[in-house]
Amino acid sequence: MPLLQPELAPNPEETLANYVRRVRMSLGLSQKELAERAGVHLQSVGKIERRQTTRLKQGPKSGLAYALSVPVEYLDAICKGVAVEAIASLKFCPQCWVPGTPPDPMWTHPRAKHCFACGSPLRDRCGSCKELIVSLKFRFCPFCGKSYKDT
Repeated sequence: MPLLQPELAPNPEETLANYVRRVRMSLGLSQKELAERAGVHLQSVGKIERRQTTRLKQGPKSGLAYALSVPVEYLDAICKGVAVEAIASLKFCPQCWVPGTPPDPMWTHPRAKHCFACGSPLRDRCGSCKELIVSLKFRFCPFCGKSYKDT
């Protein structure tokens, strides 16, 4: 999931097409690589970048956010044409999360405190060293090396 980088935040008045293209290029990804990482069809990425798609369903939106290493809220804001709110941290359920996959969008909602499926408290810090979690692309904390998921 997202490593929160200010240069990847959407610019005011930026379209979905321009934003996806800009972030994709900054990551050095081709459209095909982005589609594979996001779990969407190559044609879908092409349609987005050609301005033929301006709205995204939740599944493709989550996949694109994960592949572009940006929060889902960035894509939400662009699709809705509103300013991006500050994102404090990334949250996930230590019981339900499958390592290496994007977190469920319900977990990343700013008001979410517990998992909707199992009721466990959501985690935004490493359970071992308490460092803030900035990416869920990997299953281990870069600071202490411990697994993010409870065993």
